[in-house]
Amino acid sequence: MTSSACTVLIPARLASSRLPNKPLADIAGRPMIVRVAQRVAGGVPYRVVVAADDASIVQACRAHQIECVLTRVDHPSGSDRWAEASALLGLADDAMVVNVQGDEPLVDPQLVDAVAQALIERPDAAMSTAAHPIHDALDFANPNVVKVVVDAQGWALYFSRAPIPWWRDGPAPASLAQQVPAYRHIGIYGYRVGFLRAYPSLPPAPIEQIEALEQLRALWHGHRICVHLTPTAPGAGVDTPADLERVRAVFALAGAPST
Repeated sequence: MTSSACTVLIPARLASSRLPNKPLADIAGRPMIVRVAQRVAGGVPYRVVVAADDASIVQACRAHQIECVLTRVDHPSGSDRWAEASALLGLADDAMVVNVQGDEPLVDPQLVDAVAQALIERPDAAMSTAAHPIHDALDFANPNVVKVVVDAQGWALYFSRAPIPWWRDGPAPASLAQQVPAYRHIGIYGYRVGFLRAYPSLPPAPIEQIEALEQLRALWHGHRICVHLTPTAPGAGVDTPADLERVRAVFALAGAPST
C-alpha cells in the first residue's frame, strides 16, 4: 500500500467541559489544532486532514493551509465522526485512516507512522493501535489507565480499565516490568475505511458498555486489532488549563515559530 492510500484524521470538537474552545487555544501563536496537524504532517508521508465540528475550527485550519472538513456535531462517538469524514473525503473501502487526537500537540509522528505500518503489514486486521509497558503499580491499578493484553503475534485479546493480566496468587508486584507484561493502551487508531464505515451500524457490545471502551465493540463482533508495542509513553495530551500551560512552556523553550 502506498502512502497516498493512508490519511491521518484529526478530530476537533469545540465543546470541552474542562477547557472551553480547546482546539483554538493558542500555543506559541497558533491554534492547538494547527500545531497538532503541522507536527504530524511534518513527520509522516500521509495526507493530514482535520475533522471539525465547528466552522471556526475550519477557518483556523484553512488560514494555516491545513486541510479540514466540517462534520456533524451530534456524533455519539469518535468513530462515527471519522466515518463521516472518510465519506466526505471520498475514501475507498480499501484505503486506510489513522486517528490522532486533536489535543495532543506533542504527538510523535513516528508513532503515527508505526500504527499505519502495523495495519499495512496485517491485511487481516480491521484496526491497529499502540501500547507501551506499564512500570508503575499505581498506574496498573488506576481505572483511568486503559490496559491491553496481546497475544504472541501482537493481536489484542482484550482492553480493560481493570488491572490485566492478573495473577492468581500473591499481591501486586512492586516491579511490573520484571514480573508481568502489562501494557497501557495509547489512544491512537488505524482503520480500514470499509470497516470504519460499517462500525456505526454494529450493535454496541455489552463489554463496551461496561468498560466504556468503544474498541471492544470491534473485538466483540470478531474483528481483529493489531497492537504496535512502543517502549516509551507518548507526550501527554491537553485536558486542563494546567496541561495547556505545560505545553505552552515546551513550545516556548523550543522557540516554536508563531507565524
